[in-house]
Amino acid sequence: MDFRGRVFLAPLTKGGNLPFRRLCLAHGGEVTMSEMAYGYQVVKRSKSELALLRKHPEETCFGVQLAASRPDDAIPAAAAAVERGATWIDLNCGCPIHDIVKRRMGATLLQKPAKLGELVAAMVKGIAVPVTVKIRLGWSEDEQNASEVAKAVEDAGAAALTVHGRTREQRYSRAADWDAIARIASERTIPVIGNGDLLTWYETHERWQQSGVASVMVGRGALVKPWLFREIQEKRAWEPTAEERLGVYLQFARFLKEHFRDDEKGKERTMRFLPWHLEWFSRYRPLPVEQWQEASRQHPLMQTRLPDGDADLPVLEQLLRDPRPELHLQLAERLWSAPDLPGLLAAGEELAAAMPPVRGELVESRVSNG
Repeated sequence: MDFRGRVFLAPLTKGGNLPFRRLCLAHGGEVTMSEMAYGYQVVKRSKSELALLRKHPEETCFGVQLAASRPDDAIPAAAAAVERGATWIDLNCGCPIHDIVKRRMGATLLQKPAKLGELVAAMVKGIAVPVTVKIRLGWSEDEQNASEVAKAVEDAGAAALTVHGRTREQRYSRAADWDAIARIASERTIPVIGNGDLLTWYETHERWQQSGVASVMVGRGALVKPWLFREIQEKRAWEPTAEERLGVYLQFARFLKEHFRDDEKGKERTMRFLPWHLEWFSRYRPLPVEQWQEASRQHPLMQTRLPDGDADLPVLEQLLRDPRPELHLQLAERLWSAPDLPGLLAAGEELAAAMPPVRGELVESRVSNG
């Protein structure tokens, strides 16, 4: 596993499901990661947790992220992941959500670098594939100890380190601090992977080059536009029409149907994910480099409110930008049942007539990205 020169899909809670990872692969992605799995639940053979370790045959470079605070949980859970095809194991030391923190996992591990180092060293010794660690800058604004944590992680033998440029306390309330990421990258000899607020190809390449990180990781940007990987690869934007985006969403619905099966139970499971993803897809706006690059240097576009601008958007475009959950549910139903793209386009026009779209904005959004 080479951790340099890569674009990683972040381990996204709920968003990083297997069908969505396939969608990213179909649009230029190469390196995927599982949703975060609780190590102790994997050890207990929890069906729902073991399901998070499953990969698709197309995922030839697949990492599994575990939340654990003890080697007794991390090592056997990692063994289960390796059995299922994991290329490497990532330890979550950044997740800020309450359920993780109260169990003394995730970002809590940042508070005791020496103990974290002992955990990583035990994992490196006991796991047959490379071990990486994902951290935030610290517990709070006043407790930013990422440099100390990064040293402990490297000394313990980790193969790479991902740095999300915010503290646990900040969640997603502030822009990612790429200056801090750059400082940590300059201090370490292992590959450092930068993560935070990457929405466009030009922001990605500028942050990558200026920070000196070995690789980058995208999370929410991929949820907005799964084709971001191809844009980064080709260094140019793809600004799909509403019809083209519906084609992408139909492809995703088919991946969901294939994964969960084409029956009522499969539909029920799909509807736990597809409307949620449509809410993220509705945030897509074209952001041409000529118009937005300078603004992105002042403030990341992922954290910026962007008005629609055009008062005469086509009805189908308005439909796909509509922020209403009830409309996303209706559109998900049509994606599930559409026989093909022409059928879906006709269904979309009918939906727009039945539920006249309301225009929204692309606003700063949050999702658990461990």
